[in-house]
Amino acid sequence: MSFGEKIASIMERPGQDSVAKDDTPWWMKYAGRGLGTVGGFIAIFLGVWNCATILLASIMCFLSGIWQMVAGFIVLMIEAPCCCLFIDFVQNLSDMVENKPYWNKAAVYCIIALPPIFLCPGISSIFGCGLIFATGVIYGLMSIGRKASWGEMRSAAVETSAPSSSMQSTLVENAQSMGFSSKPDSNV
Repeated sequence: MSFGEKIASIMERPGQDSVAKDDTPWWMKYAGRGLGTVGGFIAIFLGVWNCATILLASIMCFLSGIWQMVAGFIVLMIEAPCCCLFIDFVQNLSDMVENKPYWNKAAVYCIIALPPIFLCPGISSIFGCGLIFATGVIYGLMSIGRKASWGEMRSAAVETSAPSSSMQSTLVENAQSMGFSSKPDSNV
């Protein structure tokens, strides 16, 4: 058993199939899960920091901090349900989200990360929610899938049957060549 397989077996979720259901690399799955977990903790901590700005009468930063803490908690519930053992429904929620396509998770993470940045554009909002947004970007990349092999890309580049890849195609079929016209009449 290689080192990567040992790490993958340690990081498996309880009841998870050992056979991968998609062609996403294992390191990308764990990068998304790890960044989501760390980003959730940091977002919660920096959300509390934003909430402390209520002392300076900054209501928008207070709301931003609350939103950031909720977003961090949602990400923690989905990515690391072991951190929320005191809540009964967390494991069921996490399992339900794991069965959805990656683009769903990417969209949710990117959407919930943006409002705190717009409400209170400070370093704590940008860094805390930026990690959640980066997790969404990783899941978005995972939803795209693997890149084609070198041979497939080369054969697609050489193929000229598609009209858009033909070297002879033009944008406008009835385009006329540019020419010089006569001098305008000055008597008019």
